[in-house]
This record gives sequence, structure tokens and C-alpha cells, in this order.
Amino acid sequence: MNQQSVNQSRNSIVECIIIIGSLATVSCLYGFENPLLSIGVGLFFLVLAGSPVQINEWERAVLLRLGTYQKVLTPGITWTIPIIDSVQSRIDMRIRSTAFMAENTLTRDTVPVNVDAVLFWVVHDAKKAYLEVENFTETIAWAAQTTLRDIIGKAELVRMISDREELDRELLEVIDAKTSEWGITVQSVELRDVRIPEGLEDAMSRKAQADREREARIILAESEITVAEEMQRAAAIYEKNVVAYNLRAMNMTYEAVKEKGALMVIPSTMSHAMGSDILGTAAASFRLQKDALEG
Repeated sequence: MNQQSVNQSRNSIVECIIIIGSLATVSCLYGFENPLLSIGVGLFFLVLAGSPVQINEWERAVLLRLGTYQKVLTPGITWTIPIIDSVQSRIDMRIRSTAFMAENTLTRDTVPVNVDAVLFWVVHDAKKAYLEVENFTETIAWAAQTTLRDIIGKAELVRMISDREELDRELLEVIDAKTSEWGITVQSVELRDVRIPEGLEDAMSRKAQADREREARIILAESEITVAEEMQRAAAIYEKNVVAYNLRAMNMTYEAVKEKGALMVIPSTMSHAMGSDILGTAAASFRLQKDALEG
């Protein structure tokens, strides 16, 4: 139900009272033929028409009597005393959101940033919110903005970018400590965006690329060291076991030519390691295959 429908509902009640009052006044005037009685009845219903106050389910209202606080009006129809009683404020008890920001604020490492955030809060005590703060909606926005600037000044840029959840919790604790005395509870605070100057953003991007390249080079160097260490261990094993060394040499030769037949030139030391018998057998086999093809 919006405010227009609320006013229509209240106006319907007032109209009903006015109609009943008019009928009662006319009846007294013509039935009893007493003008004073008719005037009295008319005034009574006129005053009664200004008495009802309708409060919606999500609202609370503060009732003052001759300028003195009386009570907080709850949802429903409340009858007040016209002229003496006054309803000063209707307070929405639903969750509200307030956007706030900090522009060109220096971080702890002297980096200017623009930060956007949003605050979710709710009024839990209508009496305190109305009587202790002149304009609690605006006051909360200023308190949130001031707290955000203080937090930014104590944090470094890297932390603001990588650890937003911790900053959200810190903002929530500080702001809620201020507003709880005003009858307001802060439910959550969220940083929406952290913007830095374009020149600094480009410099940070180049630095990040350089850091990644340095890490890649370090990883490659560490891999070379690992390979060298393993090769050293393998060399120690082959040095003690000649048969294993020869088998490895043969396996390497086989792997090199197994996919496609090819002529391989190998060092004399390698042929010596593999043995003349092995090479002779391989050469004889090659001649037989060649003769078979020519025949």
C-alpha cells in the first residue's frame, strides 16, 4: 500500500464521520428543534473527524501531547485528541539502503582512490530515532562517509583490493557502534567499487606483468636445476653399471628411428658402447632388406 492509498483510507473514515455527524445534526435540528443541541452535535462530530490516525504495518509514529512525548503509535487506527495531540513523524521500520562514497581519499601508502559503498540499516527504536536525532537519514549518510574516509586512510591499496570482506566488517562495526545509540541497527556494509587514477592503474598493470614474467623465469630456472640434479644422479648410476648405460644408448637410438626409417650418424664412442656385434647384426639385416628389394 502506497502513501496515496493510505490517505484515501483515512479520508474514507473521515468522510464517514462527517456524513454521520451531518445526519445527526440535521436530526437534532428538526427533531428536537434545538439549535444549540444541533450546533453541539455538529462540533462534536467535527472534532471527531480529526481524531483518527492510521498507522501501516511497516510504520511507527511518535505521538506528542502538548509538545510532550506520549508513546509510539503501533499499526492500526489510533484515536487522538485534536489540537492537543500531534503526530510528528511516521518512521519506516523496513530495511533501507544508503549509498555513500569517498572521493580522492589517500590510502595509507598515499594512493588517491575513489570508493563507492552501500549501507543497509533499519530503525529498531522509533522513539530514539525521532527524539535524539534531527534527521537520522542524513546523519547516517554523513557518519558512514566519515567512517569510510578514516578506514581508507588506515588501509593500504593492496588490502582494499584483495581483502574487501575484512574492510566491510570493520566498517560495519564502527558505523553500528555510532548509530546504535540513535535506535538504528546497521545490518551490512558493502564496498561496491574502488577506483584509482588511470596512470597508476597502467603502472600497476605493467608491474604485475613484470612480476609474472619474473616468476616464470624463476620457475624455469628451478626446473633446470631439478633436471640437472636428476641427470647427475643418472650419470652416477650409469658410471657404475655399464650394461645399463649401453641399454639406454640402444633405447635412445631405437626411439630416434622407430617412427620413420632413417640413416643415423652416431659418434664412435657410442658405437663402441653399443658393441661391434650389435652394429654388425644391424648392418647385415639392412643388406638383406636391400637385396630383397633389388631382387
